[in-house]
Amino acid sequence: MDGTNYGSPSSKLHTRLRLWEFPDCYIFEPIDGLADLFLSVSRANGTMNLVEALPPRGSSTPKVQTVYGVIGVLKLAVGSYFLVITDRDCVGSYLGHAIFKVTGLKVLPCNNALNTTSAEQKKMESEFSELLDAAERTIGLHFSYDINLTLSAQRLHDLGDEYKSLPLWRQAEPRFLWNSYLLEPLIENKLDQYLLPVIQGSFQNIHAEVGSEKVNVTLIARRCTRRIGTRMWRRGADAEGYAANFVETEQIMQSKGFTASYVQVRGSMPFLWEQIVDLTYKPSFDIVRQEEAPRVLERHFHDLQKKYGAVLAVDLVNTGGGEGRLRERYAKSIEPILSEDVRYVHFDFHRVCGHIHFERLSQLYEQIKDYLKQHRYFLINDKGEKIEEQTGTVRTNCIDCLDRTNVTQIICSKTEHMTQ
Repeated sequence: MDGTNYGSPSSKLHTRLRLWEFPDCYIFEPIDGLADLFLSVSRANGTMNLVEALPPRGSSTPKVQTVYGVIGVLKLAVGSYFLVITDRDCVGSYLGHAIFKVTGLKVLPCNNALNTTSAEQKKMESEFSELLDAAERTIGLHFSYDINLTLSAQRLHDLGDEYKSLPLWRQAEPRFLWNSYLLEPLIENKLDQYLLPVIQGSFQNIHAEVGSEKVNVTLIARRCTRRIGTRMWRRGADAEGYAANFVETEQIMQSKGFTASYVQVRGSMPFLWEQIVDLTYKPSFDIVRQEEAPRVLERHFHDLQKKYGAVLAVDLVNTGGGEGRLRERYAKSIEPILSEDVRYVHFDFHRVCGHIHFERLSQLYEQIKDYLKQHRYFLINDKGEKIEEQTGTVRTNCIDCLDRTNVTQIICSKTEHMTQ
């Protein structure tokens, strides 16, 4: 681990809690030695209070289990529902701090007040609460008790000391804070030690040897909370410029005391378009409100520039057919904002590479290599001193932002890997 102070939050998060299920309340008892007070949650309406002791036990023995954090609270029409982590796996480390994957979730209903509500309200609450079953099956949730997983290594390094001392949820990047809405009731009650930031995406951490050198490699994908949804049902951007399927990918390498990071992004073509799902094999694409495309696209790229610096847009869709119409709209709409800091490159992946000739991506590399060199990557030494700074990023898209995008991002990351 290098000498950088990536985060020393003022309030340490609880890592283990004993959950007591009493008839009228839930009690979260810290068992990590970080606090003496217990969190009491009313089963009637979800109100929260810190208490000094467990309530008296009645004739029945309360259920007890260990939980590893609170994802948040969902308030519905009548009741509230707490989402807690019942199981976790340590999947590696991020800049020297343990990272966990959520492998078990439990929903704690706080809706005893339903007993006194109307039949219509009970029916509505029941329908809403059924949707929570999906929450218990959510995959790809990752978190850390010690470091802000929503921020890249470069952004963590650049935080001011005052900002680093804030609770982790206060440091978090809203775009990637997956449980932002669910944390609001805990924030209102100033329960910083229970406010666990969670991202949705993927995390891989491996130790390898390159020659005689040991290398720690980390790959993080942070899925954006804006304009989420499954492919085909969620396409393009909204009026504010937030693109569907937007993901920030960070590659980190650590060796001989040095830490290098490279960030790139992917996202649907950033203007208003849709794909209406029907019984055809490939439903057609429809461009919506074409006259608004330049404005929406400008908002999207302006936001990217604020966060990443210069942006190289790599468009991998087909030249012809429905994809071709989207490409034409993209290329035409981005023209007014093209500059030294915003570039656009189209590469017909299927025509050039087919399904197997990925070596032909060298043609794309020749077009973009100068921009990759200009953007650089983030690098610090063992003292935490910045040696290099990443000043731009590559934004890649195909239609689904999956296969073609994956292969192309590998080329970009491989190039930076060789440079590092």
